[in-house]
Amino acid sequence: MAENTTSTEMKKPSLGLALIPVILTLALLGVQIFYFGDFTPHIPLAVGLAITSLVGIKQGLRWKQIEEGIFHVIHVSMPSVSVLILVGMLVGVWIASGTVPTLIYYGLTLLSPQIFLAAAMILCSVVSLSLGTSWGTVGTVGLALMGIGAGFEIPMYWTAGAVVSGAFFGDKVSPLSDTTNLAPAVTGTDVFSHIKNMMPTTIPAMLTALVIYLIAGFTLIDNDNGSFERITAITTSLQNNFEISAWLLAPALVVIVLAVRRMPPIPSLFAGVLAGAAVAVFTQGAGIHDILTYANSGYSITTSSDAINSLLNRGGIQSMMWTISLILIALGFGGALERTGCLEAIISAIMTKVSGFRGVQTSATLTSVATNLVAGDPYLSIALPGRMYAPVYRGMKYSTLNLSRAIEEGGTLVSPLVPWNAGGAFVIGALGLSIGDGNFENLLYIPLAFACWVSPVLGLIYAQLGLFSPKASEEEQAKWEKDGELIMDYSQPAK
Repeated sequence: MAENTTSTEMKKPSLGLALIPVILTLALLGVQIFYFGDFTPHIPLAVGLAITSLVGIKQGLRWKQIEEGIFHVIHVSMPSVSVLILVGMLVGVWIASGTVPTLIYYGLTLLSPQIFLAAAMILCSVVSLSLGTSWGTVGTVGLALMGIGAGFEIPMYWTAGAVVSGAFFGDKVSPLSDTTNLAPAVTGTDVFSHIKNMMPTTIPAMLTALVIYLIAGFTLIDNDNGSFERITAITTSLQNNFEISAWLLAPALVVIVLAVRRMPPIPSLFAGVLAGAAVAVFTQGAGIHDILTYANSGYSITTSSDAINSLLNRGGIQSMMWTISLILIALGFGGALERTGCLEAIISAIMTKVSGFRGVQTSATLTSVATNLVAGDPYLSIALPGRMYAPVYRGMKYSTLNLSRAIEEGGTLVSPLVPWNAGGAFVIGALGLSIGDGNFENLLYIPLAFACWVSPVLGLIYAQLGLFSPKASEEEQAKWEKDGELIMDYSQPAK
């Protein structure tokens, strides 16, 4: 039975009225992003929350009722926010322990000319998976790989496509990634279940990309020696500043083992922090106060390599505050839209055009893509569709894991493929693709970033065929009731 969370005193808003806060918020975001060139969506979302509240008051709600809706959604997201705090601690401590430097070092040593593109994708996957940041991977290791690709006389857009495929794959499935935590946060699932449910699209997409890059590598690269100076400089700097050993991968192994044994994310990640701290003390010579500083403020190092400095000066709880504040405001905005009935009105209009699970899954993915195109922000493309569609999945008794996968793929993976999106703009600038100089052929990196678009296409195909589309378990349905989640009941059968 659908849960009624609206007051009897409130009139259901019309579609036109319900769209006002969404359209005005998107317009304000557009001004912020495109006119002022500032990719900071916090204040536009806060203003959108205020506009939504005025709509609710006009419809008969009291501020106290709207406030309850806002904080209910934020309260439900607290476990995921806690995970993000631990992720900040983990990144700082794992760099100090040598775990992340070891992953980067071993990844760099895999490179060879004929398998360069495939190895570049794998390397970026490993680095992004270990750091949980696609942007950090693109701006450091990715930039070094662009130089090596030029030495092999490979077109820039091929190398960029491999870098983007690997970097955003790691971001998509890393438990350290902010977007990977945001998607389950807004849909009411946990991060490890979310990652597991993305494997049916992620693995085939990565294998497809890998095969294509291997074929392209043997076609594009001559059988001669290329320039490895930049990679050598990075690996030498890593060796000069850290003990490098396979044993230093133990903290990562601890988290992986606990995740496989289905331990909850928070204690699993905290165990990883403790393991990393122990390794940092006994192998890298870090002090207790150093560990506490790295966990809070992030790791800090100055080496002869600018790439290493940029890559490893990161982490800490404070580094997550930008993302956490955005999540809280975005979820508050979503909670206001939900409490005032605006979401229900918009979703009801959409549901008149679609039928069953196949239509809803397709609509959720495409809505996320459309938000990426219009708003230019990957976080918003995950947060808004996640809150909009979650009640529909609950009403159809389909697991919201389907939704978290749809918005992760339409949000995280599509972001670097949109040149005016924050992700796309960063990729173009960081990799030196020089679009502004009229080199528009470099935009070919978009179709050549195979993993980024094959994955959501596979997701849409699975939805039409009913494959890898789990129904909600009794445990999940009970959790919805316990958490007081909105459940929208629809007469059409789930397909």
